[in-house]
Amino acid sequence: MKKFIILYVFLVLLYGCGTSKSVLSADKAVIEATIDLVNVNNDRVSVTINPGSFSNQKISFFIPKMVPGTYREDDYGKYIQDLKAIDYQGNELLVTAVGTNEWNISDATKLDKITYYVTDTYDTESEVNDQVFSPAGTNILEGKNFVLNLHGFIGYFDGLKEVPYELVITSPSDLVPTTSLMKKQDEINSMTDTYLASRYFEVVDNPILYSKSNTASFVINDITVNLSVYSPNSIYSGADLQESMERMMKAQKAFLGEIDGTKEYNILLYLSTLDETDASGFGALEHHTSTLVVLPEQMPIEALEKAMIDVVSHEFFHIVTPLNVHSKEIQYFDYNDPKMSEHLWMYEGTTEYFANLFQIQQGLIDEAEFYKRIVDKINNANSYDDEMSFTTMSRNILEDPYKANYANVYEKGALINMSLDIRLRDLSNGEKGVLWLMKELSKKYDNDTPFEDDELIGEIVDLTYPEIKSFFDTYVAGNTPLNYDEILASVGLKTAEIQERSGYFLNGEIPFIDIDQNNNDAIIIRSGIELNTFFTGLGAQGGDTIKSIDGMPISLESIRPIIGQSFGWTSDREITMVVQRGEEELILQGKVGTPMLKITTIVPIDNLENTPQSKLRRSWLKG
Repeated sequence: MKKFIILYVFLVLLYGCGTSKSVLSADKAVIEATIDLVNVNNDRVSVTINPGSFSNQKISFFIPKMVPGTYREDDYGKYIQDLKAIDYQGNELLVTAVGTNEWNISDATKLDKITYYVTDTYDTESEVNDQVFSPAGTNILEGKNFVLNLHGFIGYFDGLKEVPYELVITSPSDLVPTTSLMKKQDEINSMTDTYLASRYFEVVDNPILYSKSNTASFVINDITVNLSVYSPNSIYSGADLQESMERMMKAQKAFLGEIDGTKEYNILLYLSTLDETDASGFGALEHHTSTLVVLPEQMPIEALEKAMIDVVSHEFFHIVTPLNVHSKEIQYFDYNDPKMSEHLWMYEGTTEYFANLFQIQQGLIDEAEFYKRIVDKINNANSYDDEMSFTTMSRNILEDPYKANYANVYEKGALINMSLDIRLRDLSNGEKGVLWLMKELSKKYDNDTPFEDDELIGEIVDLTYPEIKSFFDTYVAGNTPLNYDEILASVGLKTAEIQERSGYFLNGEIPFIDIDQNNNDAIIIRSGIELNTFFTGLGAQGGDTIKSIDGMPISLESIRPIIGQSFGWTSDREITMVVQRGEEELILQGKVGTPMLKITTIVPIDNLENTPQSKLRRSWLKG
């Protein structure tokens, strides 16, 4: 999973722009699931599950609490309504709800089918504080669009997750599905699509996007890539993004070499209008042979292309890990009582690292841009608990205080991999790195062969060098912060602090202010980041709520023109800002000055050209 910079939303707004197991009888070798997308009822779709015959008197039916790749409990059962169990005579059987995601059915030997309605998650994102991450969510827009993350529509019976499924979906004839699910070939009804899945995991692993035809396709070596776009206002098409996606994925394939996870890959792009009932969680969720991406439709094409490169490259690299190299916790994922692996440093950290490293190795970005990304990750990682063991955090990621540090898997997780990469190259005279390591692990582990969670690090040490055990014990399992200066020095680099001009409220695309999550109309100064001299000079602090500027009450609407005007401010302009800090209201006054920001950069160490350090740097950056 990769979350795109959520603050982009703000920028867009600112600019206005039980132990017994049920057993199927021999007369039913597949579970049939039917979804009706034609007869949408009160913004709900109906689902029917026909499981065949049961030999047990009682069975349990589940909708997932959590799905792989999200690392959070979302309780998809709360979007299920009017669930009924029907016997062979059409009568209702007794159904008892157990919590949010489980239903117990009595007299199961009489069960013919289960029926229920599903409401979508996109409509509720503005209503709940802990909403489903949009790329893992669902959308029901009658006659126009359906985002089918199937874990939100189709459940499973206790003990039957390994039984095949047949999905029958009726949809409006002018909507086209895009998915990696295997489609049945003997259909003649243009409004019905039938898909086959070998087990429940395949159902969950293959989202479907129904929309008007808007797809671009291309071939990278032997991989067919389909890019399907839903643009509600017809602003973008698949063709608009084809060139950048093709260039990116060609570079990814060259970077991976012999690692090959699929012959077909589908990119499902949903563009949000940012309305109250539309998606607001931007990023993507990985699957074995596809990814579902959600981004704002208002983004200009250059920003959209950059966002797509960042998020799709991350998701595509997930074909390496955890979709290929993974532990038993993932192979046999428990959707309603999940056991978490300790290796988020690899599942997300390695993936995010590769998503940046391949761009410098394949010439998509230069060294300066790559260094800037590393520095940004160092700065972002500093806002999390730097002394928290990564393996401990990973095992306990669903609990406090660890879940508040989840996003650090994309920051320090990537930096752990950078450090490991440099250390491996140092020990091997530049010949071996993290990509080499993942290729070696891929020779032993694949989609159907998981590793033992507590044995992986030992296997990595056996594959590499004894010194690597100390690295993992200290920086990954241990609680010692990474020493970036020491790590970078081995490749002839160092960090340095410089002053750089910023905007008053924005540093490029990154704002110093944000929407208060507890009050969507209030504006706060962001915490956990370096503030520019405009804010520090006035005495403002991170977490302050801006009440007014020069007598103007501040809200989401009123801050927009002020930000626009600030681009024309001169340094001697006087300003009065009223802020709320805890229980105290403060009046801050002074000149706006020239806003400067202290930033960290990475530069070469003097007099280290044509040295072992510079040679090691070349092998690191160029492979």
